[in-house]
Amino acid sequence: MTLEDLVDEIRRRGEADLAKVAEERDRVAAEIAADRDRRLVEIRAESKRLIALKTARDRTQRVAAAKLRARKVIYEVREARLGRAVEETRTLLRDYTQSRDYPLVLRRMFQTATSTLGKQVRVSGRGEDAAVLQKVAGHSFDPRPQPILGGLVAETPDGSRRLNLSFDELLRLHEDQVRELLA
Repeated sequence: MTLEDLVDEIRRRGEADLAKVAEERDRVAAEIAADRDRRLVEIRAESKRLIALKTARDRTQRVAAAKLRARKVIYEVREARLGRAVEETRTLLRDYTQSRDYPLVLRRMFQTATSTLGKQVRVSGRGEDAAVLQKVAGHSFDPRPQPILGGLVAETPDGSRRLNLSFDELLRLHEDQVRELLA
C-alpha cells in the first residue's frame, strides 16, 4: 500500500466517521427539537388547564359571594319586616289595653297568678290599670306602677317567687312563635 492509498484510506475513514458524527448530531438535534416541541405543547396545555381552573374557581367564588350577599340582603329585609311587625304587635297590644275585654284578661291573669303562686300574692301593673287591678286583686294590689305595656306582675309576699304576666314579657318569651306567625 502506497502512501497515497493510505492517505485516501484515512480520508475515507475520516469522512465516514465525520458523516456518522454529522448523522448522530442531526439525530440528536431532531430528538432535542422533538422533545422541546413536546414540552412546549405540554406547557401550553397545562397553562390553559390551569387558567381554565383558576377562572372557574374565581367565577365560583364570585357567584358564591353574590349569593351570600343576596341571602344577607333578604335576611336583613325579612328581619326589618318582622321587626316592624313585632312593633305593630306591640301597638296592637297597647291599643288592646283600651278595649272592654282587657279587664277580663287582667282577671284571668290574676287567677293564673293565684293558682300558680298561691292565694297570697302582691299584684302590680301599669298606673293606668290601677283601678281595674284594685278591683280584681283587692287587698293584694300593690299601687307602685310598673313600666310595662299591659298585663300584671305577681309575686309572693316574701318576694321569693315572681310571675311576670306583662305583655312585654309574654311577647319576649314567645317572640319566636310570633315571628313564625308573622313570617
